[in-house]
Order: sequence, then structure tokens, then C-alpha cells
Amino acid sequence: MPNSALDNFLFDRIKAYRAETFCSLPHLRVTTLEGAVEFVNRRGFVFFWPIKDIVLPSLWVANAGDRPVPDEHDDPGHVTWNWKDSMLGKRQWYYGRILRKRNTIISMESAPHFYALTENYGDYQQDYLIQYEQGRMTLEARLVYEALLKEGPLDTITLRKSAHLTGPKSDTPFNKALNDLMFDFKVLPIGVSDAGAWHYAHVYDIVARHIPDLVEKARFIQELAARKKLAGQYFASVGAARLNDLTRLFGWTSEDVEKTVKQLEQEEMVQGGFSIPSLGGSWFILNQLVS
Repeated sequence: MPNSALDNFLFDRIKAYRAETFCSLPHLRVTTLEGAVEFVNRRGFVFFWPIKDIVLPSLWVANAGDRPVPDEHDDPGHVTWNWKDSMLGKRQWYYGRILRKRNTIISMESAPHFYALTENYGDYQQDYLIQYEQGRMTLEARLVYEALLKEGPLDTITLRKSAHLTGPKSDTPFNKALNDLMFDFKVLPIGVSDAGAWHYAHVYDIVARHIPDLVEKARFIQELAARKKLAGQYFASVGAARLNDLTRLFGWTSEDVEKTVKQLEQEEMVQGGFSIPSLGGSWFILNQLVS
């Protein structure tokens, strides 16, 4: 078989594989909250909504199919929003702005591997000050974190007041602070409060205080082992990817990505050196799709 025909055959196989792992086929759709938890546990981590130009399963597609997220609040696919809210604080999955700083749902089995790649390896009541003093945490993020540290879980409205970030020019810095703290596994939403003009506000808490088991489980995971676990789950979800796809998704350095994927090659999970002319680049593909 000519190489181009082989490439096209592989691409079709990859698309069919993703239709199954993304649950985008009608007979595979996720229709219950229990099914949503099972879906996240199978995949390890998913986006809440699909993200443009990033290939990864999402809870929206698994429930509503491969279609755009509509603005209409009565669309049946928005049941996923209710599922997300009902699970906050339940410790059955981890939710926050993680991958690409977008809404991400992570299984509790995979969450320690994400946590192990952060700088949260000491006393959560003190270590944040080191990041701040080294210029790796903004003043606003420090104020938000310290408000939660001092007062316990707070809804967004109260948190802004406690952090003294209520002025009209504070919207962007406050939201950035929250996103940065979520991305770094320092805070997470744990519930919804009937607060503010919209009668809807997330309640936030400090991760290490809310899920102490997460910290303990992550303590003994080495960085390479964590990356290998997450990269393996990523390939198991998407079937095939280029090195820069992993760099863009996880935010790892090119060197770390190369080292991690080399490990997966050595363990015969993936094979490299494939080309897909319509997409470009050098691809690594799951062994089961090329055997």
C-alpha cells in the first residue's frame, strides 16, 4: 500500500477511534451524572466545553454531540452545567481552570499527577509567599489567596471584598488572580452560592485544605512518572498527536515532552514517525491503531 494511502487509512482510523473515546456517536452519549463521572474516570481528564484548536474529549460533546455550544440556556446539552455545579465540593472529580487555563474536569485518580507537577510541595499556609517574593505570583493572587487562608471558603462576591479588589478597575486583575491560582492548584470552586446580582456565584477554597488527600498522594509521585501518566492518558483519548500538541495542552517544555514521549515509545504504547499530509508534522500514534 502506498504511503499516502496508508496515511489516509490511519487518519480515518484515528477519527473513528476519537468518535468512540469522545463519546460523540449517538449510541455512546453520556446521559446521566453517573455516566459523566464514569466518562471522566475513563479518560482521566477532559474539557468541560470543547476548546477551539485543541483536540481533547469534553463533557459537552460526550452529552450533546460534536456541535457548537449554543447561547440558548434551554438547550438540552446544558444539563452538563447542572452536573458540574452539583459535583462541586463532592470530591468525585476535580474541576477548575487547569489545561490552557480553561474549564477542565479531572478524575480523582489523575489529579495527584497534575498536582505533583506544581510547586505546591510544602506548607500551603507559608509557601505561597516564596512565589510572591520571587515575582512568580501577582499581588492580586496573593490577596485572594490570603483572604481564603484567613476566612475559609468564600463566594466570589465576598472574596473580592475580603481581598480589597472591588473597584471597577479590579475586574480583570481579580479574574486573572483566580485563574492563576486555579491553574496552579492553589484554589478551586467547591460550591455555588445565591450571591450577587445574578444570584449565582462560585464558592472557593484552598485546594490543600479542601482535599488534603490530594497533597499526600502527590507527595510520592516523581515528575517524569506524572508526565508519563498524563501523556499516556492523553494518547489513550486522542489516539495520535504531535509533540507540540502536548506542549500546547500541558504547558510543558519541549525537552520534557520529548523525554516523556520517548518513555511511552520504549514501553511500546505509541509509535512515532508518521505523517498526515493534510495536518502536517510528525505524529506519534497508539500502537493499537497501527498494528
